[in-house]
Amino acid sequence: MLNREEIAKIAKIKGNDNYFVSCYLNVDPVLNTKGDYNIHIKNMLKDTLESLDKNVRKKVKPDMEKIESNIFSNKRNFKKGIALLSSTESGFWKEFHLAIGLKNEIVVDKTPYMKPLLDVLDRYQRYAVMLVDKEFARLFVMHLGEIEEYKEVFTENIPGKHKKGGWFSLEQKSFERHIDYHVDLHLKDVIQQLKALISAGDIGRLVVGGSEEALSKTKSLFTKQMSDKIIGTFNINMVANINEVMSKVQTVLEKYENEEKNLLVDEMVTKAMKKENAVLGLDNVLSALREGRVMRLLYIKDYKDSGYVCGECGFLTSQKTDKCPFCKEEMKKVDYIVDYAAQKAVELGATVEVVSENKELKEAGSIGAILRY
Repeated sequence: MLNREEIAKIAKIKGNDNYFVSCYLNVDPVLNTKGDYNIHIKNMLKDTLESLDKNVRKKVKPDMEKIESNIFSNKRNFKKGIALLSSTESGFWKEFHLAIGLKNEIVVDKTPYMKPLLDVLDRYQRYAVMLVDKEFARLFVMHLGEIEEYKEVFTENIPGKHKKGGWFSLEQKSFERHIDYHVDLHLKDVIQQLKALISAGDIGRLVVGGSEEALSKTKSLFTKQMSDKIIGTFNINMVANINEVMSKVQTVLEKYENEEKNLLVDEMVTKAMKKENAVLGLDNVLSALREGRVMRLLYIKDYKDSGYVCGECGFLTSQKTDKCPFCKEEMKKVDYIVDYAAQKAVELGATVEVVSENKELKEAGSIGAILRY
């Protein structure tokens, strides 16, 4: 399963003189109605091999063949995106089948190319979703672009509305209190089921759907700790199908995550301007990574830049350098220095945040970091 622990393990892999082939392919049936990805992967593999040095080509050809074979023989496992990481020389193979689309690309390097996986983990976190009304509730878990119904909670024999009025008004008020009592019992049961799901599923955020009346009543029964987990609410029919639920939740998540990241960027830029444990720009970020000071790395999605890396000690710089200033080994030019920076941040235990669009960050160099000290 794709998670941050798995990414951290991959980030620590050192290939030395061995090469890795990292393949990302979009197999979304909506975009590949005639199995177009078959053509794409053949062309990508061919073009990549032709672009390589003869010695490198010989080393990675078995990886290319393994990737092609895997894609052509495992069609039934496909969802929307595939990530395949291979190094025959190192005895390394990882594959991830994702329910979200990926950009088609192949990268050959001495470390696995993980930026797309970091983007995925950053964008698609684990959430609990609850739909609720006065006698019925549905609980869902959402992760990596997929939503799965976890449990239904139904409370039988909740009394209906009393229709009598006039002389029976006192009796009616008593009956309504009786109804509210049973509804409260139902909602408290739902909340207990939700707490169990959150505790067992490593879930830190919650989205709640239902009618306005049900949402208001349910939220009034939440403890402060539970209320703090709610990132948004939405109105929906309780019998909505799972695709309708997913669509509503995605809208809530996108709004919430954009707001959170924009706040982070504001905090980072403010701190950097005051020289308070934050830096902006590629050079400053690489310097902070070398010193092990990065706590949170933020960069604009699709931001790419070239730089130089030492294959021996991992020294990174955006400046042209022939020899590593630390171990004196030759430096290699790379076109994915941002990916190397993200990998280094993961190794240091830092959080990596990918920002869809932010004018302030873009003007500051498209990359920055909040520091530990």
